[in-house]
Amino acid sequence: MIIEGIIITIYTLALLLIFMYALAQLNLLFNYLSAKKKIDNTPKFNFKNPSEIPLITIQLPLYNELYVVERLLENISKIDYPQDKLEIQVLDDSTDKSIQIIHTKISELQQTGLDIKYIHRTDRTGFKAGALKAGLETAKGEFIAIFDADFLPKSDWLLQTIPHFKDNNIGVVQTRWGHINRDYSILTKIQAFALDTHFTLEQTGRNTKNHFINFNGTAGVWRKTCILDAGNWEGDTLTEDLDLSYRAQLKGWKLKYLEDVVTPAELPIIISAARSQQFRWNKGGAENFQKMFFKIVKNNGISAKTKMHGILHLLNSTMFLNILIVAILSVPMLYLKHENDTLKMYFYATSFFVVSSIIFFICYWFMYKRIHGSGFKNFVGFIGMFFSFFAIAMGFSLHNTIAVIEGHFRKRSDFIRTPKFNINTDKSSWKDNIYLKKRISTNVIFEGLLTLYFAFGMYSAFIVGNHKGDFGLFPFHLMLFLGFGYVFLKSLRN
Repeated sequence: MIIEGIIITIYTLALLLIFMYALAQLNLLFNYLSAKKKIDNTPKFNFKNPSEIPLITIQLPLYNELYVVERLLENISKIDYPQDKLEIQVLDDSTDKSIQIIHTKISELQQTGLDIKYIHRTDRTGFKAGALKAGLETAKGEFIAIFDADFLPKSDWLLQTIPHFKDNNIGVVQTRWGHINRDYSILTKIQAFALDTHFTLEQTGRNTKNHFINFNGTAGVWRKTCILDAGNWEGDTLTEDLDLSYRAQLKGWKLKYLEDVVTPAELPIIISAARSQQFRWNKGGAENFQKMFFKIVKNNGISAKTKMHGILHLLNSTMFLNILIVAILSVPMLYLKHENDTLKMYFYATSFFVVSSIIFFICYWFMYKRIHGSGFKNFVGFIGMFFSFFAIAMGFSLHNTIAVIEGHFRKRSDFIRTPKFNINTDKSSWKDNIYLKKRISTNVIFEGLLTLYFAFGMYSAFIVGNHKGDFGLFPFHLMLFLGFGYVFLKSLRN
């Protein structure tokens, strides 16, 4: 009975936390829909007046980007902005032959009159945060635009973002990510599906009510004085962007999100690259929760609702832990349901939590049709994408849970860059990528075992209750089986 009580308690708490997160998402949906009715009347710089055109520094943090660096530099050189008001810093920590490619390309661009500088570090202290901080020491710009190596801003990008800084309270302007290889595979499609929701529902939903949002590490602009006032870049978490965003907002700076300004980028095309990116993001989120929780709670300058949304925002990645708990315990719970009649009312009550799934379904549909349009055909496509996304997201839950636990316990680890490929259609060319490490982690073995475990969960639906069967959890176990199976098999290959 004690073990049964522990299982039921943990299972219930995990369901409650997921439900709370779903309610927060629903609130963001209401915020998002209300934001669509608002007109932006904030003041903007008048670029027809030369005296209002500020000096800009574009920072390009790089580390071994052999396949995309030339494309990046060529694209950045086409940015439409007065040349005498634009500085470009190439912040390179590379150790491979991409260094020579960068030197050659920079020399070529300098001959056109472009103010582009090369800053190379041989010591990666602080990783990306350290590189950005080192560049800031000599940056001439009043505003600092940042692009990762796989981002391709349009030529008018600065003209669409910089004018918003006329409001002196704005410390950051962030734009929405686009996806140049969205349709490459089911993996890129589900990544785009998840990111689209973050960059529509969550960023707009929080920003429109002045809740805390985050700079996304790239495709955004910082006011230099904001960076310095907030304490500058720090490398003590794996998500330095989230860290500095919260420190700036706790100091009273505003972040402005531009949903309609899209910055195209490349999604990871193989699962090992996606895994490294997911690990860094989820661990960094947990690290920042540990770093920021008490600072948020104790800050008297922000509302209770903003504090709540801020805390849940920092706990985003911890939802994977709750999902994994519910998934693993759902199989013994199926047996408990039929072995203890006194728990019948409890199981009726827990069926209420299917509402969480309904809320997510509604929220994701509104965001999907924002990108793809409405109509019956798109709705059918959305249903398939929604269940594919949730199955594979649950398949990542063990991997991401380990990242979250490491983050909460502040276990230090290196900043592992996400390999870039610069391919959109040739599905075999990635195999020659020199940055890929072909080894199977212990996590993958456990993902394979969980695939078998949830296959047993589906089998259990047929035999519980004296072989009368109970198929209430069968769809859930099927999605878990497919999700973990997909992640396991793909991880064996790449």
